[in-house]
Amino acid sequence: MITGFRVARGGAQERYGVLPDLTVLGKIVGGGLPLAAFGGSTELMQLLAPAGEVYQAGTLSGNPLATAAGLSVLRRLTPDVYARLEQKGARLDEGLRELGRFERVGAMATLFVDDYPGLFRHLLERGIYIAPSQNEAMFISTAHGDDEIDGTVDAVSEFLG
Repeated sequence: MITGFRVARGGAQERYGVLPDLTVLGKIVGGGLPLAAFGGSTELMQLLAPAGEVYQAGTLSGNPLATAAGLSVLRRLTPDVYARLEQKGARLDEGLRELGRFERVGAMATLFVDDYPGLFRHLLERGIYIAPSQNEAMFISTAHGDDEIDGTVDAVSEFLG
């Protein structure tokens, strides 16, 4: 789910040419607001009510505010945005891959270290925020400039000594 629109407009399935049985999108489809969506083949979707026997509903299903926010975000996700994210990711990749502990796909990345809590504190003390758990992905955004990316590489290198 987390690959949503972070690696391509069509998610990881577009980037890798995969046609899943079921596509599930979390809050990214609502522009960060509470919303989720799923879809699949006609055969699978016909199992849902009212055509089929499976009932699916939720408190926030079809929430108009979240739907509008999601559409607003989707309109802004142009090929240029993905090209910029890839360029920024490649810069971070270049600096951190030398350390042998970094993997990235598009705007999502993971940094593997033995003392992740220590790294988290080290970076936070330098004004750099990453997810507090190594089990979560790091995200690169169009707001990250070369200075922020280079500062992150320098701080990680400093921590790893």
